[in-house]
Order: sequence, then structure tokens, then C-alpha cells
Amino acid sequence: MRIRFNVCALFRAFFVLAGAALCVLPAGASVVINGTRVVFPSNEREVSVRLTNEGTSPGLVQMWIDKGDPKSTPSTGDVPFLLTPPLFRIDPTKGQTVRMIYNKEPLPQDRESIFWLNLLEVPPRPQNVDPNDSNYVQMAFRTRIKIFFRPQALNTQELVYAAPAKVTWKIIREGDAYLLEAKNPTPYYISVTKTGLVSAGDAPEAAPKFLNEEGGMLAPGGQERYVLKNLRQLPPPQSKVRFTYLNDYGGSVDVDSALTQ
Repeated sequence: MRIRFNVCALFRAFFVLAGAALCVLPAGASVVINGTRVVFPSNEREVSVRLTNEGTSPGLVQMWIDKGDPKSTPSTGDVPFLLTPPLFRIDPTKGQTVRMIYNKEPLPQDRESIFWLNLLEVPPRPQNVDPNDSNYVQMAFRTRIKIFFRPQALNTQELVYAAPAKVTWKIIREGDAYLLEAKNPTPYYISVTKTGLVSAGDAPEAAPKFLNEEGGMLAPGGQERYVLKNLRQLPPPQSKVRFTYLNDYGGSVDVDSALTQ
């Protein structure tokens, strides 16, 4: 997700204004994180995150981690991780490796914990702009991706890949709407991107009906509800849920699951 801020040229001034209103930015950032999520095994001392400047100008970058507050700043992020370097310049077409170091502060070992990695990029002031022009507004671009801290006992491919299929689904009615209620009995976060229904005998490539593309993240032991768009009555008994989730590499995976009563 990319968010745009009105900022001064200096990072300190930016963070004074960090509580200002945000707006969604469809494009503009040049520095990108190579990946859409980070999995941090608990038995590792550190993991590396790779960045690339895909733009034509150098950028000044600051990074920090938070616990889920989209308005966080480096000074408010109280987390058990250290990033090095946290502030750096990255030239066009060049890359930068940032080390994420775990300080071994105790975290739950029976389930995943989630944090957020923030990247703030301040592009250079255009050369044709007068540095004394008080009407010029410097823009900064912020990117956030999830960090899944995974206990060692849970960090096996067999357990990770089996988790989404263990989610239970049932249809409930709220007023005139029908919803899918999902319950996650596993110790993993499951990032759902789409939900819908398929009929018995539908091919694997068949598009689900009553599709909901809003998605939402299922926390360990948690539950979420997804509206079944345009469903006006209970579906046939043999109907199944077809949902899409994101795996550890950010790839989309479809799963068919039976409905429970």
C-alpha cells in the first residue's frame, strides 16, 4: 500500500507532520521492496530485505517497524527488531540490503506474531525548483508490508501449506444479506484476497459465484466475515467455498472448502 504525505525536506519535520491526513497514492514511489511480505523464523538472528531503486533519480530512504499502527513513526515503533541501516541514499538502478535483527525479546511460541515494515522515500527536489521557493511542497512516499514472526516449531512447509485448508466456513444471514463466516483454528495468519461459492462438479478454473474481492486477514484463532455479493437465498447443499490466499512468497493460491452447518 502506498500513502502520500505533505512533508518538509527534512525527516524530522516530516514526522512532526506525520499525524496529518493521508491519501492513497496509486503510483510515484521509485524505491521498491523485493517481496510483498517477510517471514522471520524465530530461530534466526536476522533476515535481509532487498530494495531496488527503479527510478531515474536518487532517493533518500528511512525504514522502521511497527506493530500495526499506520500512523507510526520511527520514534513510536516499540518492537523487538533493529534495522540497519535505517536511513540511506539509494541511487537510480541500484540496490540496497537492509538487515532486520531480532533482539530475542520473548514472543509467543504457539502462534505467529505480526509486525509491519515501513519504507519512507523522499525523492530529490527537481533542479528547476528554486530552493527558496516556499510554495514548493516536497512529497514523500510510504510503503508498508507485513512481517510474520514464525516460531521455529511452526516453520515447516507441511504445516504452513496445510493451514488454509483447515479454515472452517459457514453461511450466516444478516438482514437481507448472506455472509461467509470463516474461523481460523491454526496458529498462522492467513491473508485472504477473494471468497465466493462454486457448485459441485465445477472445474478448478471455474469462476466462483457471488464473488467478494475485498479480502481480509484471518488471525490465529480468529474469525472474519465476508459478504456474498448478490446472494439472495441459501445456495444448494453441495456448494463449496472457493477462496484465494497469499502464500509466503506473495503468490495467489485457490482452495476449495466444504461448508459447515
